[in-house]
Amino acid sequence: MANAASGMAVHDSCKLRFLELKAKRTHRFVVFKIEEKQKQVIVEKVGEPTESYDDFAANLPADECRYAVYDFDFVTAENCQKSRIFFIAWCPDNARVRSKMIYASSKERFKRELDGIQVELQATDPSEMDLEVIRSRAN
Repeated sequence: MANAASGMAVHDSCKLRFLELKAKRTHRFVVFKIEEKQKQVIVEKVGEPTESYDDFAANLPADECRYAVYDFDFVTAENCQKSRIFFIAWCPDNARVRSKMIYASSKERFKRELDGIQVELQATDPSEMDLEVIRSRAN
């Protein structure tokens, strides 16, 4: 079903990969891309559980928008192992204006398709989503 605001559909594989990340923890991250010609959100890259945050960040292009989910593991002050699922809307300043508009108008509906997101981040440059930001937002 297409999004009325932007006309974007969400490919079934997006929900499937997200559920695998959330429930089975078979992925560390998933990067999603809007295919403008097909008017749908698709899976662009899936990260193995062993991949690091740097591996994830390296998969976000410097001049194109993306959506991503990242499964962040951390240890609390009480020494408890925890995990938070981050939704990151990546829209670098130097991306095409049209692309930024499409990603912005499709974000809420796409996010609703991914049930279980715990933290949302909007980032226009790598410093806005570096590991320290992720750590501070996880608690």
